[in-house]
Amino acid sequence: MTSLPPLPSSPSSPSLPETAGRTVRRDFGLLWAGQSLSLFGDQFMTLALPLLAVTVLGATPAQAALLPFALFLPFLPLGLPAGAIVDRLPRRIVMLVCDGVQVIAFGAIWVSAATGVLSFPLLFALVLVSGCAVVFFQVAYTSYLPGLFRDPGELHTGNTRLALSESTAKAVGPMAAGPVIGLVGVTGAILANTLSFAASLVTLIAIRHHEPPPAVTARERGWVRRDVAAGLRFVLRHPVLEPVFSCGTLYVLFLSMVETSLVLYCRNVLGLSPQWIGVVVGAAAAGYPIGNLASAFLIRRLGSSRALMLAATVSVLGIVAMPVLGAHGSLGAAGLVIGSIVHCVGEGAFNPTSVTLRQTQTPSELLGRVASVQRFLLWGAVAIGSLLASAATALGGLESAVWIGALGTVLCLPALFRRGIRTPNAAFQAG
Repeated sequence: MTSLPPLPSSPSSPSLPETAGRTVRRDFGLLWAGQSLSLFGDQFMTLALPLLAVTVLGATPAQAALLPFALFLPFLPLGLPAGAIVDRLPRRIVMLVCDGVQVIAFGAIWVSAATGVLSFPLLFALVLVSGCAVVFFQVAYTSYLPGLFRDPGELHTGNTRLALSESTAKAVGPMAAGPVIGLVGVTGAILANTLSFAASLVTLIAIRHHEPPPAVTARERGWVRRDVAAGLRFVLRHPVLEPVFSCGTLYVLFLSMVETSLVLYCRNVLGLSPQWIGVVVGAAAAGYPIGNLASAFLIRRLGSSRALMLAATVSVLGIVAMPVLGAHGSLGAAGLVIGSIVHCVGEGAFNPTSVTLRQTQTPSELLGRVASVQRFLLWGAVAIGSLLASAATALGGLESAVWIGALGTVLCLPALFRRGIRTPNAAFQAG
């Protein structure tokens, strides 16, 4: 693991003590390692959950498409209140509790599947419980890093490394999941994901960083509603964040239709085995690390605004190319990989840049609420997109769902290419 650059001096002292710098690097290393393991385990679920539903429980492809809907549905009712609640709590404690819930939820899926008592309604319910934990974890997680790194360049470096772990997990995880599923079955993949959450829980416990206590404010009647409204007003009136959030919402809405349908599209339309499905999905994600590593270079050469616009354009072009190239018979799998690699390069550059932009444009007391607005929009869009994919699959088949999703992502570009994102205050300097 590469060591982080030294932290900047604080205004109140001429230099930061070396022991404090080592503690911060150690704590980030623990956070990075735990999330890398958890993200790797999540990729087992990309293959395991739809295959578990179809092959073990006898569900239809349209029913299997409802599982991502169950995972992301809690972002609609809980996404905004979660930000108001997390801003009043220690963020690491929130992450610890959520990881514990994930261990219980996926452990219950594994036990019930291994003992033969799992049903589709029970699987749906346990995935729904997991989704509730994901809501609070993601809001706390994306608001925690600015407490470690105050310098925007170092903050972007940390975001890039976390994004690189996610990219690597997306590239390697499905390729590893395919052979694991072939060897021990889908229940073995469920167990692997459960253990990855347990590992993440252990690393969070070992972190020594002490967050400053949240500002003590009276919790008078209606405080959640007022805090949520403050976060929404900040985002909707912000000339930079509003275009970025609008672009991301439309992009994720339609991309989720493609991703929800992709595993079963490979299985039912292209006739691929689980091992080859893992290769297709994993190889496609190889573009993420390229985009992650290129993000800082693009910011230095183009500025953060133009870097975002270029990254979004590349990503959309790759997504549209997926059904176009994937429709060519025996070359379908290779075409999907080519199109998805291109799209992942763009998304890999867009994600850490947009996260750092959000963190640097938001006051610390609003970080949780602004993060919750973004998660509410983006991950709520995943739930709606998964539901649309299920409907499109039921009405027109898997190919229709993939085509509608791919062409729909084009709508995110006019949402982004507006005046606010090109203003000078949109920029930050990457380290």
